[in-house]
Amino acid sequence: MTDSRRIGVVGLGRSGRAAALLALSTGASVYATDGGDTPALRAAAAEVRERGGEVELGGYSVEALSRCDLLVVSPGIPPTAPVLVEPRLQGIPQVSELEFAFGHLRAPVVAITGTNGKTTTTALTAHLLTESGLRARAAGNIGTALSEVALQGEELDWVVVEASSFQLAGTRDFAPRVGVLTNLSPDHLDRYPTLEAYYADKARLFARADGSSRWVLNGEDPAVLAMAEGVAGEHYHFRVRSELGAGELGGYITEDGMLRVRLAEGEHDLILAAEFPLLGAHNRANALAASLAALLAGAEVEGVRRGLRGFRALPHRMEPVVEGGDVVWINDSKATNISSTRVALEGMTRPTVLLLGGRHKGEPYTELLPALEGRVRVVVAYGEAGELVAADLGGRLPVELVEGPFEAVVARAAELARPGDAVLLSPACSSYDMFKNYEERGDRFRALAVELAGAREGAVAEERGGER
Repeated sequence: MTDSRRIGVVGLGRSGRAAALLALSTGASVYATDGGDTPALRAAAAEVRERGGEVELGGYSVEALSRCDLLVVSPGIPPTAPVLVEPRLQGIPQVSELEFAFGHLRAPVVAITGTNGKTTTTALTAHLLTESGLRARAAGNIGTALSEVALQGEELDWVVVEASSFQLAGTRDFAPRVGVLTNLSPDHLDRYPTLEAYYADKARLFARADGSSRWVLNGEDPAVLAMAEGVAGEHYHFRVRSELGAGELGGYITEDGMLRVRLAEGEHDLILAAEFPLLGAHNRANALAASLAALLAGAEVEGVRRGLRGFRALPHRMEPVVEGGDVVWINDSKATNISSTRVALEGMTRPTVLLLGGRHKGEPYTELLPALEGRVRVVVAYGEAGELVAADLGGRLPVELVEGPFEAVVARAAELARPGDAVLLSPACSSYDMFKNYEERGDRFRALAVELAGAREGAVAEERGGER
């Protein structure tokens, strides 16, 4: 069916580009615009123009947008952006790229949101479905825009969507068949005026709930349970510190360490928690959530078992980048908020040198103290937030404020590390003071860790050789 509308796409990053191309493929006319003008944006603009779209970079034309029938807004554009609150645009419907793409999908959706654990749970759910012989793709905030999946037109059994609060904010008809809410805690307070506003966007996950919906919920998070209370559909809870109650469906860890799920048709033992390759109790929670979501989507129990054993850590998420020497280096660059860093610390079993800093997001670093004490030997504070980190934590445990480039920060962490330690990048901040995104930050940390660990091992070997 041909779309005769004129569609405006605001923001031409990864999701905006994909939305523009998807709209053009349906026959719609497209005006795409972005306030920036970088080589990546110019490349996206060229592709959209080649397909017949109109593009403007370096500013937004309200006049051009006012002639559109629908505005598709990229997640990086806040709803308070001046262009979106222009009076001349208020009568035009505005939707997120997630909403626009959902209307063009032919496969049902498993949607995963929450403050932390979304990406790992999304990737793992898609992996478990694939291991069961189902055709599944991971998309959304995980890296592949949902519009790109819709544009490709691949025959799929399921699309597993990581949905951020920014993406959910602009949804109206988004209706996942299975939904997962991993946890809730303060985040993005640099964009949202209140915690309640942030939670309200997360709650859009349930906006189209009905009796056929299935919800996988953190049974140990009061905010999650409160948000889902009274929502239509079947509720399944996952727990890592307690067992399920009588008649409660979901997943838990038994006293002898077995991941177990309880569905309407009965209980199934999956694998021992110790067999799951990812570090930390939070990843065991992710494993239970993903297992439940996959089973509810039709995965086979044996496929889930096989998939759990074979899954590996995603880049930048508690990713061991150097192992086998006297110091372990761990890349958790995706930890861009306090709660994510807290979870990472709670999974540490070695004395830790913690790299903490970047661009401040509005939360006090004192909230990390219970997780820091007894685990972290020294904090290396850096970046725009470095002085705030030092002010909040100094006096409670050793903090070194390192000014200068990221290379100097990581080098100082290497100097402070003792045999048996871990050096952990889990910054609790965004990366935008030094890097274009958390991936670039993590990639740089990985390269520096390999280089510094190699130099350290070489020095130790030389010292031992001299002692002979």
